[in-house]
Amino acid sequence: MKILQLIVFFCFSLSSLHSAAVANIPADIHLPALDIHSLHQEDVFSEKLGNAPRFAVERAVDIDPKNQNSWIKENGIWKWRLRVKADQAVSLNFSFTEFKMSANSKLAIYSADLKQKMREFSSADNNIHNELWTPVIMSDDVIIELSAPTEEIDKLQARLTQINQGYRTFSQPTEKSGACNVDVVCSEGDDWREEIDSVGVISTGGSTFCTGFMVNNTSNDRSPYFMTAKHCRINASSAPSLVVYWNYQASQCGGGRDGDLNQFNTGSEFLAGSSKSDFTLVKLLKKPDPSWNVSYAGFDARDLDAAQAVAIHHPSTDEKSISFEYDPVTVTSYLGTDIPGNGSHIRVEDWDVGTTEPGSSGSPLFNNERRVIGQLHGGYASCSSQTADWYGRLNTSWEGEGAPETRLKDWLDPDKTGVLFTDTIR
Repeated sequence: MKILQLIVFFCFSLSSLHSAAVANIPADIHLPALDIHSLHQEDVFSEKLGNAPRFAVERAVDIDPKNQNSWIKENGIWKWRLRVKADQAVSLNFSFTEFKMSANSKLAIYSADLKQKMREFSSADNNIHNELWTPVIMSDDVIIELSAPTEEIDKLQARLTQINQGYRTFSQPTEKSGACNVDVVCSEGDDWREEIDSVGVISTGGSTFCTGFMVNNTSNDRSPYFMTAKHCRINASSAPSLVVYWNYQASQCGGGRDGDLNQFNTGSEFLAGSSKSDFTLVKLLKKPDPSWNVSYAGFDARDLDAAQAVAIHHPSTDEKSISFEYDPVTVTSYLGTDIPGNGSHIRVEDWDVGTTEPGSSGSPLFNNERRVIGQLHGGYASCSSQTADWYGRLNTSWEGEGAPETRLKDWLDPDKTGVLFTDTIR
């Protein structure tokens, strides 16, 4: 699709910007509304195949601020602004595949009506990939603003190569994904607070979403290891695009969908993955901010059956939920019922409290000792169907396919202690 691009000069500072003024300024990039009906049909087919849910359509662009003539000087600082409008979009997010901030440069992203704003990005966000994939901003009219002193303009990089036009929200503002889901803030979650804080909702490539979790290792050194499902499409090339949102949960049990998406990590390094048990392990480029109280989930890779199981997840990427299975789980093949089958998966026969949904993929399954024993691969469970789910078995993932890039033990037991389990830490 051809994108209309108009160069405009913004002759006012951010402090004086207001909705009425912005409304009269033409957009540099104006994306037409999406065909939601066609997208829905595509998504239903894709999700039936077991693919991660999609929430945005990728739009390729190529905009390098250093090649633009629209820089203006304000109070001794040079600024460049780009306005992006996408008709009826639920959200927008952006990919800068050449990204490096100089010492005193800043990147700001905010809605034109000033009601939504991300934290500023700076040289502290520079990374080994030289990329920046932003979190979503819930607006269809957004301004991207770069600022830098004169001597640093030639040093910074912020090449915008993808705009992701959102058409599905991470949740609805008033309704839960499925009525049987239980918010983690409810009393059912009281015994699982530390484990709850290890789980985050994720986006990959700016367009698909799943669930994942921080995982501890036998050194208890708080290495920022993060696990999810392989079918959530995180590999060596897409790992830089991972965005993890922490503490996205309702403030009241069964209340309005009021979770915040302002606590996030962006970017990761791929470590290992295997289709055999559908797992992926990455290392986040930064540790979560200590003020977010993110925990590191304990794990158990022993060949043991769990008497009960608990799932902590984001159903349809709604605010975080908790589900309970009070009966023993079994070891099977994926989508199989024969015990043990090929031994690669853990089967939850049905959920006694709560359920899982698309978007829950990659979420952890805990045994009654509060240790992760698998991550969600797929299944048939829903609020209207008391049917089974299958989790890629951590015992299988431990040895994987025999190489460090296909197994967990090299990463989760870095000192080769032979210990197969550990507990959750903060």
